[in-house]
Order: sequence, then C-alpha cells, then structure tokens
Amino acid sequence: MFQTQPTPRPGDDTILPFGLDRSAMRGRVARLDGTLDRILTGHNYPAPVAALVAEAVVLTALIGQAVKLRWKFSLQIRAEGAIRLVATDYFAPERPGEPARMRAYAGFDPEGVTADGAPFGLLGAGVFGVTIDQGADMRPYQGITPLTGGSLSACAETYFAQSEQLATRFHVEAAEEVGPGGARAWRAGGLMLQQLPSAGGHAPDAPSGEEGLMTADDVAAMGAREEDWSRAAILMATVETHELIGPHVTMERLLYRLFHEETPRVHAPQPVAFGCTCSAERVERALAQYSAKDIGHMTTPDGRVTADCQFCGAHYEFAPETLGFEATARRDA
Repeated sequence: MFQTQPTPRPGDDTILPFGLDRSAMRGRVARLDGTLDRILTGHNYPAPVAALVAEAVVLTALIGQAVKLRWKFSLQIRAEGAIRLVATDYFAPERPGEPARMRAYAGFDPEGVTADGAPFGLLGAGVFGVTIDQGADMRPYQGITPLTGGSLSACAETYFAQSEQLATRFHVEAAEEVGPGGARAWRAGGLMLQQLPSAGGHAPDAPSGEEGLMTADDVAAMGAREEDWSRAAILMATVETHELIGPHVTMERLLYRLFHEETPRVHAPQPVAFGCTCSAERVERALAQYSAKDIGHMTTPDGRVTADCQFCGAHYEFAPETLGFEATARRDA
C-alpha cells in the first residue's frame, strides 16, 4: 500500500531539455516529485540508502532523456560495501506526449547502514554501469567506470569523460518536504550540462581525475571552447537547493537566472511517471526454463510458487503445475 500522492504542481515530474546558444552547450533540468516519492516510500529505505537512490533516479532521468532512446536506459551501481546495489530504469515514452516511466531499487545490509553514514562512503569499491537497450532487435550498449569522485554525479561525469569524451557536469539535490499536518513527501531536482563536441584544442599532459581517469575539464581542454565550458560550469555552480528542487521557482525561470547571458533556449518538456514492467506473464516466462523438479524446490509448504518484484513490490502467486518447461510444452501441444 503506497501513500496517496499530493496534487501535482507546475513542473513536478518533468524533464526540460535546453540549449545554450552562446556557449554551444546542451542540457537538461529535471524535477521528480511524485515519481521519486512513489519509489522511496514504497521501500522505506534508511536515509543514506534513500539519498543514493534519489541521486541515481535523477541522474537516470537526466541522461535517459538525453539519449535517442527507443526503449530503456539503466544505471546499475554494484559495490562491495554495506550498500551493494542501486538499480534504476528509464523507459522511453511509447507514444509522443506520453510520460516516460521510471523505477528503482537498492540492495543493502541493514546492519551495516547507519542513519548518519555518508551515503557514497557506504558503497565502498565498485562500479558505475550504464546500459542503453534499444529493444529486442539490437544489442544493448554497456559502459562501466569505477566508483570515484565522492558521489554518483561525479561517477556519471567520469563516465562521459572517459567513455564518450564529452565534458559533462551534474548537480543533483533531493530532500523530504514537510507539508501541512506533518505530511512528508520526497522532492528532487537535477541539472545536466554537456558541451557539444568541438575541435582545435589540446590534449592534457595526463588525466587529472582519480586513478588516472579523465575529467570533464580534461575533455573541455581538448576542444576549442574551453573558456565557454568554464564559464557555463561556473554559472551552473551558483544554483541553490531551493531553486533546483522547487516548486516556487519554475524550471524556465531557473535557467534564465543561471544562464541568461548564454542565450538559453528550451525545448518541449518530457513528463515522467512511476512505472514498472513486471507482470504475471513475465514471471511465468522467466520460470519456463525450469523443470518440474526445479519448480518443486521453489514451492512453498502451502503449495504455491511466489515471486515479488524488487522494483514495485508486486506479489505474484502461481500453482506449481502451471510453471516450467513441461507445463509450457503441454499448453503448446
């Protein structure tokens, strides 16, 4: 049972693409409110876990909307610490005008997560993975970078610098809003700024990032518009939490406040909603690879096979005789 969401406010659950004409930049500004609240309240995570999931969800929205996507963009953070996994999905709209759908979950050791722990520090060593899946007829693209830089946003910047050689900067904020009567709800906002490729600069003598990795500034120095990148990045850094999260400053007003000297130009906004692709049919297909004997080992004492979706918490129950490849063969005969 999930909380009833508050009435949406202008700009809630929206990604707004924009360009900066003067400095040849593109970007995204996002606000995820009801969507993020639905994800987090559905799991009741400890505060450090919720903070990491919120950051990952906003990053996924910003990057996923910027990709020419036919189906799904995913982040997976796999680590060796108390927080072992953060997984997010962004599903492209099926038709123009429809919302993109998002979901996320985390795996962690409850005993190892303290309420006041630094979220990124609870990951330990690990990898930040990106997957772009364009559908059944195409092989997914995957990219991986180490967990580095002190935040997931820094990891995303490293990924773009190292794998795509695109100077990219992120700023993400998330917080719980306390409303009338003490009602609490999550709000989050994020900015993504990315320099369009250019030629004519110089390569750095050596990468300046941790572990010898390229940084956004290294990549910007390789093009002819390093000063434009530095100026826009400095302007972006002046954003304040209340402006980014909203709701009192519209996203258009925020962009004008930050970048009015860079000639900002906005494009059509993309609505976002919580959405999960799980279903009873998908679970049955996943279990079709098992034999009746295997299904027997999965059967509960009361004679049912159960499955729970880690993303949305949906619970499914099946009669064991309807599952497995023998049952599939009988139905197809």
